[in-house]
Amino acid sequence: MTKQQLLEQITKLKVWKKRGQRAPHKPLLLLLTLSRIQHNKERLVLFSEIEKDLTEKLIEFGPQRKSYYPEEPFCRLRTDGLWELTAKQGFQIPPTGSIQKTILRKEQVKGGLTQDIYNLLKSDQELIEQVASILLEANFPSTIHQDILDAMGLDIEVSQQANANTQKKKRDPKFRGRILQAYNYRCAICGFDVRLGNTPIALEAAHIMWHQAGGPDTENNGLALCSLHHKLLDRGALGISKEFKVIVSEKANGYIGFQEWLLDFDGKELRMPQKEVFMPDVGFTEWHVREVFQGESLYGT
Repeated sequence: MTKQQLLEQITKLKVWKKRGQRAPHKPLLLLLTLSRIQHNKERLVLFSEIEKDLTEKLIEFGPQRKSYYPEEPFCRLRTDGLWELTAKQGFQIPPTGSIQKTILRKEQVKGGLTQDIYNLLKSDQELIEQVASILLEANFPSTIHQDILDAMGLDIEVSQQANANTQKKKRDPKFRGRILQAYNYRCAICGFDVRLGNTPIALEAAHIMWHQAGGPDTENNGLALCSLHHKLLDRGALGISKEFKVIVSEKANGYIGFQEWLLDFDGKELRMPQKEVFMPDVGFTEWHVREVFQGESLYGT
């Protein structure tokens, strides 16, 4: 396999999608695997060894679910031509589909990138950065890329990621301008409106339903937010209720800044856009609460 062929396979990675639900299982497992390569870990890893770590990443960066299934990407990455499984002598691994966690543990099933892909990545740090970039760009907003890299232990600076091979869904270059204008150049949560001359500083156009999940570049899927509240929204520390009130996650905590930047806004109404036609669509706010917001809200909505 060549470098270009690998990048094309990563770009075409099959990620399960149904009715807007997020399933970042494969991308998160691959990012963990890239970290293992950087830290000179063996190519194949026991499911029982990586299960806890992968589950923690699914909880932190995936949607909130009653149950988590790290065994799914561990088995199903084989269908993408990237992964292989081995087991102790005497156990016949089924050629396709998933395998129950208990069996993966009992039969000491190991998984990892195929030898040729592992060799390519092992010898090329730039290729690791390109693969990580594709996975991040396709599945997560840029505000949380560095958080994910840090959690994975991947030594890659966001600013250094190579994006040339990432096939992105085109974004409307006028989206930011339209959103900031719709909200009169003020954060819809805190009202922040600092400018340098006539140029707004640290004021951003946030997608309510992530661009990576198919959210459109329209006013009713956007909020003008200061950079901090944009980050808090994308991490799921806060959300928007169907009554257009700010809700704060019960998981959020802290000391300096926690009260002023989160709790003080809990239950408060959003600052509305200048025109009613630009109001957030409830379908998008409900998607965010279901797929991004972490846990229950302190406000109770």
